[in-house]
Amino acid sequence: MEKTNERPAEFLQRDRSVHPPAYTPDYKTSVLRSPKNALISLQNSLSEITGPVFRRDELGPLDNDLVRNYAKDGLPIGERIIVHGYVRDEAGRPVCNALVEVWQANAGGRYRHKKDQYIAPIDPNFGGCGRTLTDDNGYYFYRTIKPGPYPWRNRVNDWRPSHIHYSLSGSGWAQRLITQMYFEGDPLIATCPILRSISNEEARRGLIAPLDRHAAVQFDALAYRFDIVLRGSRATLFENHLQGAQ
Repeated sequence: MEKTNERPAEFLQRDRSVHPPAYTPDYKTSVLRSPKNALISLQNSLSEITGPVFRRDELGPLDNDLVRNYAKDGLPIGERIIVHGYVRDEAGRPVCNALVEVWQANAGGRYRHKKDQYIAPIDPNFGGCGRTLTDDNGYYFYRTIKPGPYPWRNRVNDWRPSHIHYSLSGSGWAQRLITQMYFEGDPLIATCPILRSISNEEARRGLIAPLDRHAAVQFDALAYRFDIVLRGSRATLFENHLQGAQ
């Protein structure tokens, strides 16, 4: 690819109408970690509009296969699924070479983490994390085990719906996104305090992956489609010198 000396464009102002407020008392841990003062809005600098560049040879051949990348003496227990979709910006342009990292609980709803004390057993053949890069069209996919729901200490009997955590790194730090994906038809979605903190109905639906029968693998795995939108960049409408000037 031919390289240019053009400065990367600034990213668009964040649309906070589609993001949940930082302070949401029903989601109790937000109370202490939310800012108490008004946010300061700063113009993008080079540290926001640039970011790390990832290469395909930095990823392992099984990084996007959570069914096999931690297996030791067998395959993990649970429903095998494919998750796929496109990463685009707010203008609908594909975000190519974006790093998509995922982590999740196992089929019983337990994470491989020393602080997770839920009674569900650890699956010795499931690590629960993986990563992949988007292609030139912004497309990504990975294979995994459908995670189970689990109780959490928010209120007396709150349960998290089945979900997969996402971390995305686009072309600049201002495009960084950490989010969660939920599954169509999960009855726990309606009562989840985290999801209910999002007042924008369209934004809330955007976190729920629909079943995609067309991408299913016969006699192996169902598939879910999860498209992601990152911040867009401004178009360069004017040059910074007079037309015709040398």
